Amino acid sequence: MSSESNPPAGEGRLSLGRRHAKPGGAGQGRVRWKRFAIMFVPAVGISAALLTATANGALAASFSISGQQGETSADSLTGQGFQQFGTADLASTKNGGSGLQPVVESEIDSAQIVNLCQSVVENVPLIGTITLKIKGGTDPQNPATASSLIIDANQLSGSTATFGGIQQGIDNKALKNPTPALAGTGNFSQAATSISISNLQEIAYSTEAGTFTLPGFSMSLTTGNNACFASPNAPVNNFNLG
Repeated sequence: MSSESNPPAGEGRLSLGRRHAKPGGAGQGRVRWKRFAIMFVPAVGISAALLTATANGALAASFSISGQQGETSADSLTGQGFQQFGTADLASTKNGGSGLQPVVESEIDSAQIVNLCQSVVENVPLIGTITLKIKGGTDPQNPATASSLIIDANQLSGSTATFGGIQQGIDNKALKNPTPALAGTGNFSQAATSISISNLQEIAYSTEAGTFTLPGFSMSLTTGNNACFASPNAPVNNFNLG
């Protein structure tokens, strides 16, 4: 099954017409994902200053998210054209948020995902806990695919991550793919020509794609907490009736 977002990935943000980075560089780097993720703590910290700038009208925040989170897991993700940086999304205050949510934004030109699972768990008044789950690409020979994939997350992990032609510590405004205004200027970012992650687990606020194709698509709605993976930080959202 395939679906196309409208507008395409990135057009609902402040930097329209974005193009994904394809930096040069020979060789490959192999790093542990947890160690790699720590480097983005300073980058995500820019959101404190951006809160004030946005409140004072210095920055417009046009991309709105619900503020609820979902889980994604996969046996493997392989992508071409990768970049990542810290930014903030405008979040609904309905769920107790401050209005801006710090996130790490990962962008991939094209991705192939084996055994994709996406789930959202919510507490619904008078009903209890329910789980909405989507699966696809269970056949390694026919994986799920995505183009112009953009993920805004606050937790990413994997058993191993391998990067090709990696560049770390880039000024985020020097990336070939322009970053949103809420990413600030002169902040830490990284880019790579390719990325491969095994045993991916992710907790994210939003996912965008120009096209997302899921062979063997299935969707289920079940009672209880049946998220894609068990995590001490696994989100359970409160369903809002009004």
